[in-house]
Amino acid sequence: MGTIDTPKNLPDPEAVILKLEEELRSARAEIKNLMDISAPIVPQAGEIPRINGIDIYGESIQLNGPLGGDHIIFIDFNKRFDLDARMKRAQIAGKEAVAKQLQLTSKKAGILVADVSGHSLTDAALAGRLHDAFLACAQYELDIYGTITPRLFETLNLRFYNSTTVNKLITMIYGEVSEEGTFRFLSAAHPTPIVFSNEFNRIVDISPDRFAIYPPLGTQPPEYHVDRKTIRGNALGYKKKYQVNDINLMGGGDIMVIYTDGLSDFKNESGEYFLSNLEGKLQSLKHLPSAEICNEIKKAIVDFGRPNDDITYVIVKKS
Repeated sequence: MGTIDTPKNLPDPEAVILKLEEELRSARAEIKNLMDISAPIVPQAGEIPRINGIDIYGESIQLNGPLGGDHIIFIDFNKRFDLDARMKRAQIAGKEAVAKQLQLTSKKAGILVADVSGHSLTDAALAGRLHDAFLACAQYELDIYGTITPRLFETLNLRFYNSTTVNKLITMIYGEVSEEGTFRFLSAAHPTPIVFSNEFNRIVDISPDRFAIYPPLGTQPPEYHVDRKTIRGNALGYKKKYQVNDINLMGGGDIMVIYTDGLSDFKNESGEYFLSNLEGKLQSLKHLPSAEICNEIKKAIVDFGRPNDDITYVIVKKS
């Protein structure tokens, strides 16, 4: 039998393996670099806001490792920003209204919960963009107005409209809770918070019709904006101006749960939804501080089944 000639242009197998190993090392290094860059945006225990009469705690359970599409930003205004210096500067400039607003802001805590569709590191990177943009804008808002206004979110919405694709959605809720227990918030297609009444020992029904809910961040340009002439067209139309909603935690021991749809959509193999058991869980946990309530809910999630989405929840309890 004759011999089979080996084509001379076939690549050397050893060289191919070496090249693949080098590419794998490079990819791993890039993934580590991305994780190192994104790690500082994950809330730390010291960032949990501390205000009189309100106990706050929350966490994210990411589907694929420590980073994913869900994101929390806690704002303890007195820790993140030098409000006293801003008040003095406003008073020197004759801006008494700004100084008074800063005084009110010092008695509030801010909570932002966002959900980028997807569970990957690139989704975490998009959440990181929101994180940095929001905090940068917040500094200017405090300098100009003494508080965070809906204008900030109009700017964020337009920025993400101009820089993200329609297949990558971001839902978001931002609210501020006061010492009295009032939670004022705006929502971009995010689930409405759940309120548990300590007095009635049950979850209070809150009609979604009570609240103004807007499309996901960046999917529709604002109806009015000073830069409207520069905005590209959109088949979905224009978003109306953001309006602020109110929820009141009236009684001591009342609990509010802010969460992403990973929790509301979470069901076990039997088709039972996790939220159907939440009222009973809060009934048994309501005497605990927020951090312990969060930990017990996390245990319940693990016992209930395997999630198929990132899950984030924040507990706000009135003392």
